[in-house]
Amino acid sequence: MKNLFAVIIFIAVAMSVVNLISRKFRISERYDRAPRELSAWKSLDKGIDPTKGKKK
Repeated sequence: MKNLFAVIIFIAVAMSVVNLISRKFRISERYDRAPRELSAWKSLDKGIDPTKGKKK
């Protein structure tokens, strides 16, 4: 029973250390997802009519 308690305490401490480190060191901005503009093909996939608002 003492071993189980020690393992639980160790896991909690390890998770908090990992959380603190991940907050301090951010991922590079090149890995952040930026909103993309919809192309005509992608807007069709989303159900948006790409011809609306275009002048002929």
